[in-house]
Order: sequence, then C-alpha cells, then structure tokens
Amino acid sequence: MKNINYAIDITELRKVYRVGQEKVIALDNVTLSMEKAETTCILGVSGSGKSTLLNMMAGLEKPTRGSIKIYGKRIEQMDERQLAKFRQLNVGFVFQSYNLLPALTALENVSLPLTFRGISKSKRDKMAIEMLEAVGLKNHIKHKPTQMSGGQQQRVGIARAFVSKAKVVFADEPTGNLDSATTKEVMELITKISKDNQQNLIIVTHDIGVASYADRIIHLLDGNIEKIENNLGSGVY
Repeated sequence: MKNINYAIDITELRKVYRVGQEKVIALDNVTLSMEKAETTCILGVSGSGKSTLLNMMAGLEKPTRGSIKIYGKRIEQMDERQLAKFRQLNVGFVFQSYNLLPALTALENVSLPLTFRGISKSKRDKMAIEMLEAVGLKNHIKHKPTQMSGGQQQRVGIARAFVSKAKVVFADEPTGNLDSATTKEVMELITKISKDNQQNLIIVTHDIGVASYADRIIHLLDGNIEKIENNLGSGVY
C-alpha cells in the first residue's frame, strides 16, 4: 500500500520530444516518491533525463504521460496561472548561473519572491536581512551582484530560494560554477537550512561529490531510473 503522505509522488512519468521525424524519449515511465523533508539527488550524465525530470516536477514542462503530485496537488493538470501561483507559494529555486537581477542589491534580490505574497516592505526586508545573515552575507546586504564573488552570488541565490520557507526547493547544478572549497560550503549550507526548516531539497547534478550530501540518490540513465541509493548524506567535499 502506498504511503499517502509522500511530499512528492511521481507515477509512470514519460516525456517524448519530436526532433524532425525522430522521437526522443527523455523520460521513460519513471515512478518515484519522496518523503517529507527529504534531501534527494537526481544524478546522471548529460542526456540522462535529470533536467527534464526537474522541469516536470517544477511545472516548467508538461509530461507526455503520467502524474506528478506535490503535497497532494497534481502539477501536470494545472494551467499556467495555477502553476505560477503554486510556485510562488510552495517552490524555491537555486540555479547554477545564480540568476540574480544585476540592477538589484542582495537585499532586493532576496526579498523579491516575498513581494508576490503581499508581504509589506518592512517585513520583506526584515526576512531578507535575516536570511542573508544566515548565509554569511551580513556585510554584503547593499552590494549588487557585480560587487560579489561567484560564491557570494550563489549565497544570495540560496537566501532567495529559502527566504519564503517554500515546501520544496529545487537546486539545478547549484555548484556547477564554483570551486571545490566553495562547493563544500554551499552544499553544507543548503542541506542544513532545508533540514532546519523541514523542507524537501531536490538537487540535480552530474557530480557524485555533490550527490553525497543527499539522503537518497536517484541514478538516472537514458530516461530510466538505473538504481536508487540510500545515503548517509555526509558529503565528501
């Protein structure tokens, strides 16, 4: 009998792209469930289907077939307006390329997601400052992205993803542009924050070192789950 309390429940997910006359199967009947507050890594080489799986879970692409349930909500059945609202209230993103707005300060970048929730400016600023302090950027609150290192910019991205205490945070190759020392700092940071806040953290990567910070590692190959590995989440960087 299935556990009805799964945070994320994916059933027979399939995605087929058409390239000219050819059909490319990106995901092939993937079935997968994730417990609440679990840190999960989707691990695979380029072309394995990991980014497609993330895009499906985030509602950025529609599956060809199958279902995606996040905290009881069927993502694939939502229209664009419903998806946008769902993401505003439930989802955070950490990107490889940081995706900060260059004209905004760290404080403004981090507080931005809160504006969509109707939170007052004074409260938004307070929450953003607390989050920036938590990621070690107390002295960079008024700095713009060009005034910060790559590691500092990624910390701003992390603060932005976690400031609203979203139920689910997706991290897409979050350390791809960072050196090994900064990678270790970033991975320890995002796994600690997600555990402290009882959030689901889903990391997509090709890096086994990054994967080692997760509770479970989902190995993808050619659009299929090759194996699922339980992990201590200790990290090797």
